[in-house]
Amino acid sequence: MPSIINFNPTPTVNFQFNPVLDGVTYVAICTWNAYGQRYYLSIYDNYGNLIMSRAMVGSPPEADINLLSGYFYASTLVYRVKTSNFEITP
Repeated sequence: MPSIINFNPTPTVNFQFNPVLDGVTYVAICTWNAYGQRYYLSIYDNYGNLIMSRAMVGSPPEADINLLSGYFYASTLVYRVKTSNFEITP
């Protein structure tokens, strides 16, 4: 069963959460890019080192777009536009 994180950004503070990915806790920060008019997801380790950063792409209900593809072995992170939730497995 996936972990669910409700994406509820505010205009003044970057949205942040701590997902467990491949058994390790990371810091995820979602920032708004005014030029691109979209959110970007950045994953950092506990030492502040950037692991990855990419534009947030929303997944429809019938498909999964893994935002971690190419960076993590077992974990997936999917953003559902319809529910405004992140789904993290395992």
